[in-house]
Amino acid sequence: MLWRTIRIFQHSKRNMSTGKYLIDNPKYSFLKDLGLKRTNAGVYNGLWEANGEIITSLCPATGEPIAEIQQGSLQDYEKCIQEAQKAWHIWADIPAPRRGSIVREIGEALRCNLNSLGKLVSCEMGKILPEGIGEVQEYIDICDYAVGLSRSFAGQIIPSERPGHVLLEQWNPLGIVGVISAFNFPIAVYGWNSAIAMVCGNTLLWKGAPSTSLVSVATTKIISEVLERNKLPGAICALCSGGSDVGQAMAKDTRIPLLSFTGSTEIGHKVGVQVQDRFGKQLLELGGNNAIIVSDDADLDMVVRSAVFACVGTAGQRCTTTRRLILHEKVYDTVLERLKKAYAQVLTRLGDPLESETLYGPLHSEAAVQSYVAAVQAAVKAGGKVEFGGEVIQKPGFYVEPTIISGLKHNESVVHTETFAPIVYVLKMKNLEEGIAWNNEVKQGLSSSIFTQDLGSVFKWIGPKGSDCGIVNVNIPTSGAEIGGAFGGEKHTGGGRESGSDSWKQYMRRSTITINYSKELPLAQGIKFE
Repeated sequence: MLWRTIRIFQHSKRNMSTGKYLIDNPKYSFLKDLGLKRTNAGVYNGLWEANGEIITSLCPATGEPIAEIQQGSLQDYEKCIQEAQKAWHIWADIPAPRRGSIVREIGEALRCNLNSLGKLVSCEMGKILPEGIGEVQEYIDICDYAVGLSRSFAGQIIPSERPGHVLLEQWNPLGIVGVISAFNFPIAVYGWNSAIAMVCGNTLLWKGAPSTSLVSVATTKIISEVLERNKLPGAICALCSGGSDVGQAMAKDTRIPLLSFTGSTEIGHKVGVQVQDRFGKQLLELGGNNAIIVSDDADLDMVVRSAVFACVGTAGQRCTTTRRLILHEKVYDTVLERLKKAYAQVLTRLGDPLESETLYGPLHSEAAVQSYVAAVQAAVKAGGKVEFGGEVIQKPGFYVEPTIISGLKHNESVVHTETFAPIVYVLKMKNLEEGIAWNNEVKQGLSSSIFTQDLGSVFKWIGPKGSDCGIVNVNIPTSGAEIGGAFGGEKHTGGGRESGSDSWKQYMRRSTITINYSKELPLAQGIKFE
């Protein structure tokens, strides 16, 4: 396995040395359709300019270079902050419904570029084309949602105990919202944050993952054209591509009252501490060690179909990917055998994510392949049995076999460790109570699901002694959340909530207001100070 991993690394290095870039290949004409060039400035503050390191984005499907991005320096970051502050003074004065209209135009511009941008997501991240297009659609959908929100988010009037007084609650924007997004959803997570934050009256500063910088640049180009067409400052949606130095600057910067971070629990913990140290607000979307519980009365057809997507979709690189499959002992053997057959079918459709027949694509990077190899080795060493997969695939790019591992204890260290790869650990439970306990015993608390036909089991699962996750599903997989609900998790997942429901409140500050319209000055609680 290690030798095969080294071969993949060497392949990517060889392509780098040839000087050939996919952007010059007619097959990838969508890159130039999006305004991308061989070398692209990764900083936008109303102007496109960058003075940092030049990096090369690789295509996970082939290991070949796509194009170059010049990242931002700390000086570039400082200019982005200053311009975003200036832009806020204009943006915050615009009525919320008018801000919603601008977000609507951004959604329309994304619609016009849906296929090209979706192809870029697939090319640079590695997810299959329907998922790439679906991710862009998610941004479009949240724009539609935000338009309605711009006319409906509201404070309230609260009855006052004092005569001649009125008690109000009003929400106001925070200022600059910082967004640090991850490689696995290089556009949707920014969309969740930006569309809602914008209608709430905030400006944004975005730092995308360095390995998906082209998505960040192309998306910002689309947004900037809308802003410029409406004679608005481009720095309403500033971009500063960069490495950890830019991320640390954002975490420590008191001019960013809210920082949204999506990434690993390890890095998220450090970011959270830095933001809290300055008493800033944080929105953390971190790891997930998600489980599906299958009761003995479950519809097994639905179970297998759902588990395949939840375990194998995006090559196991969703935060909501199913990593533990907890099967009742009565259905364990049946589900496992059927799942192995389904995996074999999926493997016949492995290939280039941009091809229409492909159902299973590559991991995102060489580092992800190495993590996969290490996890399989650790599982086998702990006594696990590889029921399916377990090997790196010998072909250009970063491909591995989707893997099923059985025979491990529910509390084995490797089972409790999130590996961002298509590995699922199959566990055998005796009853629902045991399954719920195993679901809840991991540090993360993002997504969870149960398959059952029993109403009592459903309400136990969604109740106070059921799943402790932020997403609690019934008869659907752990992945594939809709934008209308609040997305996020508990415990080491970070506690943040993005997208729908009342997530908008995180992007605003609440003021409790008392207005005295009388000539008297009564004190609350009947206190006399005379």
